[in-house]
Amino acid sequence: MTAQANIQNSVPTVKLLIGGKLVESTTSHWRDVVNPATQEVLARVPFATTEEMNAAVASAKEAFKTWRKTPIGARARIFLKYQQLIRENIKELAAILTAEQGKTLPDAEGDVFRGLEVVEHAASIGNLQLGELANNVAGGVDTYTLLQPLGVCAGITPFNFPAMIPLWMFPMAIATGNTFVLKPSEQDPMVTMRLAELAMEAGVPPGVLNVIHGGVDAVNLICDHPDIKAVSFVGSTKVGTHVYNRATQNGKRAQCMMGAKNHAIVLPDANKSQTLNNLLGAAFGAAGQRCMALPVVILVGEAQSWLPELIEKTKTLKISGGAEPGTDIGPVVSCSALDRIGSLIAKGIGEGATLELDGRNPEVAGYAQGNFVGPTIFSGVTTDMSIYREEIFGPVLCVLHADTLNDAIALINANPNGNGTALFTRSGAAARHFQEEIDVGQVGINVPIPVPVPLFSFSGSRASKLGDLGPYGKQVVQFYTQTKTVTQRWFDEDEVSGAVNTTITLK
Repeated sequence: MTAQANIQNSVPTVKLLIGGKLVESTTSHWRDVVNPATQEVLARVPFATTEEMNAAVASAKEAFKTWRKTPIGARARIFLKYQQLIRENIKELAAILTAEQGKTLPDAEGDVFRGLEVVEHAASIGNLQLGELANNVAGGVDTYTLLQPLGVCAGITPFNFPAMIPLWMFPMAIATGNTFVLKPSEQDPMVTMRLAELAMEAGVPPGVLNVIHGGVDAVNLICDHPDIKAVSFVGSTKVGTHVYNRATQNGKRAQCMMGAKNHAIVLPDANKSQTLNNLLGAAFGAAGQRCMALPVVILVGEAQSWLPELIEKTKTLKISGGAEPGTDIGPVVSCSALDRIGSLIAKGIGEGATLELDGRNPEVAGYAQGNFVGPTIFSGVTTDMSIYREEIFGPVLCVLHADTLNDAIALINANPNGNGTALFTRSGAAARHFQEEIDVGQVGINVPIPVPVPLFSFSGSRASKLGDLGPYGKQVVQFYTQTKTVTQRWFDEDEVSGAVNTTITLK
């Protein structure tokens, strides 16, 4: 046996979850799961065979026969138990996430916690899945609605939130009576698998939740399989557009949360200290690898003089491995991501932007092999530059200037994306004007990353979203259920029949 084979045999493999059992794939196509701070191979993830993926769907289809009729209270109690298990294991989950994705430990805990909030919401499904009733819509006639599950649903999740995004998807789908097939990112599937194991421990029955791994073949199978009724996707615009078009052409429901270019406007009356701190956290946290990150700030009027202070504050951020205490910025997820970010920084320089702070090739003690790029700031950016038009997905902040609030609003509304935006001000009148005039689905007022809590729904818009209904909250209950309207009349046994009614009107 070769040395390379010995190394491969010593590395754990990520399993599939099919029919309630962890299954070793028989595939010949594997990918390494790599710690981005050290390049250590943590595990090997399989690209599941077509037979294995079909088995996962078949398992979900079979489980749906009984799960759909499970009392709503029994479903809710499973998620009460599940949220308890996640809380008890949050440190372990965060450590796994940090090792395979690179986030700092506090940010990894935040990733898990924001998913946990959706699990808690799923536990209240008894109040969320209520129908409506109108009594006596005609003589002796009542009409009511039922919100019934669709069947087998599926989710495709990205690398940047390997705990939160899966927890956005399968808990609400399962709580509403569906079964689920999940395809996590092949770059960091380990924390997702641990969450799936905890779901089984909480009482999710065999076949109700299944997990497959893979790349484009797995995505296409989900979009094409006739037994899958709905597909939820979070990720890049290119893949999301493909998923939406292919799934809907096959008669499925689809919701796709995709790329973004979020902007913040800073007015001169804003609280400077709080605003600068918020800008740093939103622009550089998670190494900029958030679809709700803040890669563009528009300084209005006298706020343009804040740039030097913003740069100096940015220089205080600590770059290191995600598990190191006090780390502000960890590595980006892969070598290819690092190369892409570096290429876009070079493009920014070449297209005439002023590189105020260059984060390329930082020296990070103890992590010479890590995928590190430090906070990077450009000024003099225009809307035709690549660093403005493209989603960099790294710790790169583009600073633009505007003379007035209306000029800044117009600039944002001209951008095709509509995931999130923010305004920093002390003026209530300015804030109200902003929220009325801005054409973006999620708006923050002195809140840099305005992702709503699960009582509401994630509501990105325009080119950042395909499909009418967003993940979690009230909208996702509609997404995962079919409304059935029942109109009924009951006659007394001794009631005498009247004339034949040949109209469509109920009397």
